[in-house]
Amino acid sequence: MSVTKDKVVQFHYHLTDADNSVEETTRGGSPMAYLHGHNNMISGLEKVMEGKAVGDTFSVTLTPQEAYGEFLPDCEQRIPVKHLQGAKKWRPGMVGTVHTEEGLRQVKVVKVGKFMVTVDNNHPLAGKTLTFDIEIVDVRDASAEEIAHGHAHGDGGHHH
Repeated sequence: MSVTKDKVVQFHYHLTDADNSVEETTRGGSPMAYLHGHNNMISGLEKVMEGKAVGDTFSVTLTPQEAYGEFLPDCEQRIPVKHLQGAKKWRPGMVGTVHTEEGLRQVKVVKVGKFMVTVDNNHPLAGKTLTFDIEIVDVRDASAEEIAHGHAHGDGGHHH
């Protein structure tokens, strides 16, 4: 079965930046899962996944525009600390998650106050050229519920 719209894809990845520093990896852990064709994956990666099959391994280098976008200066915002998820005690440089109208978003903590925190809304990997080493480990038909919800459920996907 190949990767096409409405398929749930599970894959392992090893992500490095232009300096060959490891940014993220699923190797040694559970694969990531996503619903193909529903904007659940960065555009450049979803594009190269199209047509791939279980067992395929490949590398792809993505520009910032194809990955997490360009780094935008002056993209800071003050939010209540209670809206920042991921730790109990925050320090500058830490990465947290906030709920937005578009879903979850990673932000970087810039300054911490007693009740408010200043965050940088750029994705932590914005502005970087990234290389993904990919191994497709499973492709299956999405359930009607997954298609209705717009995301994969179960291992490596979303849990309700």
